[in-house]
Amino acid sequence: MFHNGGEMSYRTSSSGSTLIGGRDFQWGPRTYVMGIVNVTTDSFSGDGLNDNVDAAVAQALAFQEQGADVIDVGGESTRPAGAVYGQGAEPVSSAEELGRVLPVIVRLREALHIPISIDTYKAEVARQAIAAGASLINDVWGLQRDPELAAVAAETGTPLVLMHNQVGTEYRELLTDVLTSLRESIGVAMTAGVKRSNIIVDPGIGFGKTVQHNLELLRRLDEFKASLGFPVMVGVSRKSTIGTVLGGLPPDDRLEGTAAAIALSIATGADIVRVHDVQAMVRVSRMSDAIVHRWEQPS
Repeated sequence: MFHNGGEMSYRTSSSGSTLIGGRDFQWGPRTYVMGIVNVTTDSFSGDGLNDNVDAAVAQALAFQEQGADVIDVGGESTRPAGAVYGQGAEPVSSAEELGRVLPVIVRLREALHIPISIDTYKAEVARQAIAAGASLINDVWGLQRDPELAAVAAETGTPLVLMHNQVGTEYRELLTDVLTSLRESIGVAMTAGVKRSNIIVDPGIGFGKTVQHNLELLRRLDEFKASLGFPVMVGVSRKSTIGTVLGGLPPDDRLEGTAAAIALSIATGADIVRVHDVQAMVRVSRMSDAIVHRWEQPS
């Protein structure tokens, strides 16, 4: 129970589970941490590894050692356009994206004991990544750019993260519009045959939203979660909202702001947090879980 100006709100608990890469992700008892491996040249956070397969594998192994539960491999930057980022990321072809991610996934399939996620909105990239060893699809466009991605998820039995995204920052009512869009994405997925238990949703912090929009969604995450009834992933790590609130800090100086945003997201219902700084955020998540989920000392 949390107090805010005399009002009380409650953490909305998830239930059920999702099988990802042979591992049972139980929603509710704890928060899972997704470590980001960007095989890109233009990541907003400055952590892009270009096409350095060895560096990507080393980073993923380090994240696993630090406590990550899943590794998210991406080959195309999703940096938005705007005053903070400038022109935005350059789109890449499916062939170029595959050339970046497949060598990494093939190596990680043998090296990791935690699941691999493919960060893509393209059906063909997802299909080949799954064949190479990925076991989760993270679609930042929520099936808006390539609805065929739903068929890939359904045919392969692969869980799917559906994120809210849009061009521009105009809303009639923020939460209502975000929920309506995600319900449409969920409908596309389920019509294609994706099982309900294989769907995870993401409010899309930093995508098609102003700083105030991002803060409002984080503040109302419990409402967001209760309205949809699916496990929720939050990707707020190093986002420009943090830099703006903290006086213009660059991405690599947003650790404390990220920690605060993640801790409060966990308190209001996040099931997965997608992060760059795995070791620190695993610790933040474990401490937050201890408070939210009534920690018991191991016997």
